[in-house]
Amino acid sequence: MNAIFAKVRFIWSAFVIFMIVSFLMIPLVFVFRKHKGIIMHKLNRIIMFLLGSRSIQVGTMDLNADMYLLNHQGIVDIIAMEALQTNHLRWMAKKELFNIPYIGQLLHLGDMISVDRESKKSILKLLSDVKYSIDTLNRKVVIFPEGTRSKSQKLLHFKSGAKIIAEKLELKVQPVVVTGSRMLVDEAKKLSHKSDVVFNFLPTIDIKTSSEDWYEDIQKQMQEAIDDELRFNNRGR
Repeated sequence: MNAIFAKVRFIWSAFVIFMIVSFLMIPLVFVFRKHKGIIMHKLNRIIMFLLGSRSIQVGTMDLNADMYLLNHQGIVDIIAMEALQTNHLRWMAKKELFNIPYIGQLLHLGDMISVDRESKKSILKLLSDVKYSIDTLNRKVVIFPEGTRSKSQKLLHFKSGAKIIAEKLELKVQPVVVTGSRMLVDEAKKLSHKSDVVFNFLPTIDIKTSSEDWYEDIQKQMQEAIDDELRFNNRGR
């Protein structure tokens, strides 16, 4: 019975996300482009409400940080993060996602950053995009350093892109640990369970004054926070 209910919840979750993104978010962002940040925040809060979940913040989001590093489990990471706060963030996403119906359209309208993993020159484009985002658009950048979704509690090895960008541009970087999102919507297994999505904001690293091993240290800190969430709160990533 629980398995059936979890499948029904997943169908409901997928329906809610599709309907709100396709018939509300995309049209409203297209018409009111100057207010797209506010539109996304409010509609993502509605999505979380209809999924029976909450975005919970632990620690302080550093508004002076230039880049946020998040572990990645699925689309709910983005929905819940956007629902949590009011900053107009700029997300990095692989180029292939920009070609997916309705999701790709939203990425284009939201002026998100496209990442071409196959191009050797992509890092130069990313450096330019991130600098423009921070200096001109005044939009902080969000990156999933794992590059893809882990199927376990253990973080995948962080890709070098975020490290190169942060060091070249001398950014302030805040790691953020996300837990509970895969329990809420497991896209691989097509299951959904009741779960809040918790964002644990860890201390910001200023690249100008950090050690050479700052990137490796961030991964260790994030892994420790993930393990603690499971150990003390029974909440997986």
